[in-house]
Amino acid sequence: MIKFENVSFNYSKSDDRSVKNINLEIKEGEAVLLCGESGCGKTTLVRMINGLIPHFYEGEMKGQVLVDEMNITSEELYETARKVGSVFQNPRSQFFCVDSTSELAFGPENMGLPEDDIKARIERTVESMNIRKLMDRSIFDMSGGEKQKIACASVDTLEPKVCVLDEPSSNLSLEAIDDLKETLKRWKKAGRTIVVAEHRLYWLKDICDRVICLNKGEVVFDMPMKEFRLLREDDLRKYGLRSIEENLSMMPVKEKISFANNIVLENFAYSYKKYDALHIDHLEIPQNEVIAIVGPNGAGKSTFSKCICGLMKGFKGYALIDGKRCRKKELLKKSYMVMQDVNHQLFSETVMEEVTLGMDEENEERVLEVLDELGLSSFAQRHPMSLSGGQKQRVAVASAILSDKDIILFDEPTSGLDFYNMEKVADLIRSLRGSKTVFVVTHDPDLVRRCATMVLSLENGVIANKYTYGEKRENGRKEEKCYTAAV
Repeated sequence: MIKFENVSFNYSKSDDRSVKNINLEIKEGEAVLLCGESGCGKTTLVRMINGLIPHFYEGEMKGQVLVDEMNITSEELYETARKVGSVFQNPRSQFFCVDSTSELAFGPENMGLPEDDIKARIERTVESMNIRKLMDRSIFDMSGGEKQKIACASVDTLEPKVCVLDEPSSNLSLEAIDDLKETLKRWKKAGRTIVVAEHRLYWLKDICDRVICLNKGEVVFDMPMKEFRLLREDDLRKYGLRSIEENLSMMPVKEKISFANNIVLENFAYSYKKYDALHIDHLEIPQNEVIAIVGPNGAGKSTFSKCICGLMKGFKGYALIDGKRCRKKELLKKSYMVMQDVNHQLFSETVMEEVTLGMDEENEERVLEVLDELGLSSFAQRHPMSLSGGQKQRVAVASAILSDKDIILFDEPTSGLDFYNMEKVADLIRSLRGSKTVFVVTHDPDLVRRCATMVLSLENGVIANKYTYGEKRENGRKEEKCYTAAV
């Protein structure tokens, strides 16, 4: 079904080859997991299967990629789209329409199918994926999980033989990952060939038949999932892989925190037209601690974070910091935010220029230290947009850490990061404790357990729970046993 024959590729803005002499064959109906450290070449392989390389991303390519005996290297993209459906890490980047129903119809319309066939395909997809409540809605008003469902549904209406997914769970809640898992199971049952590039491995252990691990653009092992599940944790860490048996606990770090200096949030409320996205009348949080913001997609986490940073137009609330009432303008001056899609905040020509952009005073020693800790030293003179998704994420994290702001907010800082780089980011965030107030919006239990000293759980725009380590429930039991996927 899919063949890589002596394939190598390096992007036009890079001297290093992203993949080197790849020879692979994926059988029809097989589900394959691509894994490895950030920047190992997973996304490059996915782009070769769906034709984005070499038709969209420029560079030097050798060898050829065949999908169902069609040469993807020379075939036009619109022909490839008939056989290969793609779900990207950021589903917003693949939408062409402003409403969900039109998005599902877009692919079949471009294939020139009759109107009745298009309607029939949409109905089959809506019924099988149970997304009727998402139809005829504005895509801009949807949560991350809902957008991911629409992205999968738009692929489903194409009825492709091959489905490729690039980090599909990176910005999803645990509940949304379960929904995505069911979609892949249905595709597999229908006999479609599935290729998933992913860092979170646990949810794929019952779906994928085979695991291919890459390192520096080369295949380091290719084994059945049954064998992969028997590998020890130490073996996984050698390749920067997360656990196959994921621990979903959201336990804060085992350290006492001081409530001597608190930040008080008052009237943190915001509405989109008639929809109340956030409603927090009063909230006290410890100053200069690391606070994790968790909850399902659409719970109001991103709205909450933008209000803290003073980014929401019309926001009327305020924060009481060091006895001073700080409204939107003051919060904007005090805050630095790493966005979920870091492509929106990379402006400079080199990584070095990018990470020093927000510094009031240059401190070369500190800059080099942070770059080294995040594994970015070798990319200092590279253009940020020439890096992989995980590398870009680390550049944005470095920029935030080096900024001279009192409040730093990270929105999904470990999306697209392997185990090692997730740990590096967690260690750096934790090192800010005592000097900065840090908010971390995340669905990543590994990150929460390594750096957060408090966990705020949001549901439907309100604070459902507020936890620090060792707190007790009303029944007297330790809170530490309450951190599950339900949080």
